Amino acid sequence: MHETLWFLIVGSVLVFMGVAATTLRRLPVSAAMVYVAIGYALGPPGVGLLHLDMAADAHLLRMLTEVALLVSLFAIGLRLRVGVLDKLWMVPLRLGFLAMLATVPLLALFCVYVLHLGWGPAILLAAILAPTDPVLAHDVQVHNPGDHDLLRFALSGEGGLNDGIALPFAMIGLAFCAMHGAGAGDVLNLKLAASAVWGVLGAIAIGALLGWVTTHAVAWLRTRFAHALGLEGFFALGLIGLSFGAAQLAHTYGFLAVFAAGVSMRRVEYRASGGTSPRETIGTVDSADVEATASDPDKAHAFMTESVLGFTIELERIAEVIIMAMVGNVLATLAAPLFTWQALALVIALFMFVRPASVALSLIGSAASPTQRRLMSWFGIRGVGSFYYLAYSLEHGPAADIKPLVPLALAVVTASVVIHGVSATPLMNRYRRLRRSES
Repeated sequence: MHETLWFLIVGSVLVFMGVAATTLRRLPVSAAMVYVAIGYALGPPGVGLLHLDMAADAHLLRMLTEVALLVSLFAIGLRLRVGVLDKLWMVPLRLGFLAMLATVPLLALFCVYVLHLGWGPAILLAAILAPTDPVLAHDVQVHNPGDHDLLRFALSGEGGLNDGIALPFAMIGLAFCAMHGAGAGDVLNLKLAASAVWGVLGAIAIGALLGWVTTHAVAWLRTRFAHALGLEGFFALGLIGLSFGAAQLAHTYGFLAVFAAGVSMRRVEYRASGGTSPRETIGTVDSADVEATASDPDKAHAFMTESVLGFTIELERIAEVIIMAMVGNVLATLAAPLFTWQALALVIALFMFVRPASVALSLIGSAASPTQRRLMSWFGIRGVGSFYYLAYSLEHGPAADIKPLVPLALAVVTASVVIHGVSATPLMNRYRRLRRSES
């Protein structure tokens, strides 16, 4: 009976969200808020069917969240359809690298001098909360590969970049936690800096190369020999797995490699299509002979890339259901109070001061308008990436130092899901009206 009940609950949730998705997009309510509520209701305060503990189940939570992030990062890379040297990349690169470099020290200083945390936990908490979310930002992301709006492109690119770039900061925080009484020089050294540089550059190179090779190889087999037709989902999952595995083997940052693989696949399609939109390149597809389009030399790249994108977007939505329900269930089983004065102070500091200051510093001299800068400052959404690094820290670090950080990190994630979920639709609708009036 217990198993049957799970089938009924999961089936009902998926059908409901499939029907209600269009309505939710018109309301100041995000799907993530619904999933968190469902996860909470499945816990002890509700029906008591699921009992996930953040510390005891850290390995399981980390692995599931890792898979969700990989799918989402690959999908984001596929959405960003501009040339590699296009100036549109400058703003997401600034947000992904420079804003991250500003966020971690600013937030760590707040945690030390206001929340009275030690330097190790403070740096670790800052690293956990620094990455913006690539999964939950549906309303503020690039909607389709032809969307070149600077605000959406920048927030999408930032979410694709900084989930990988947060890893060295998390490692520094874990090292400080493990080395009580150690000086900064014992942790911060030239070897660590070189490792971080290699981690970033190596991951981008590995992902870009694998994306280029795989896309060209499959397109060549299709157009020359009419082989490797269909099963785009296999290619998507295979490329994600290859990129992440190769990056890990080379001691680089796997999240960045998967994002770069998605960008590389889209870049191959962009060049093959001659700048024409994928839909125009593909044209009308004969449903009775789809393989003719898939093997057409003029359409093969566009057809494959769009099919892979559609598959990964569906996976991304399913992953969002699972991960946010897990977050809600962890909240239901949390023993410590969630919203203490320390948690509220941290939420206010991050959303109202640290994020705006980091964005302002990173965008000095950029082409972003004042309105775009304000919205970039506001939409520093925290969610799945922060949940991943929290689980990762619990799995690899000293529990005594990290467990007190759990309610603080979860409070920020919960606040972001609610606050940004409520504000995304009206703010982005207002932004679109403003853009139309300016054009």
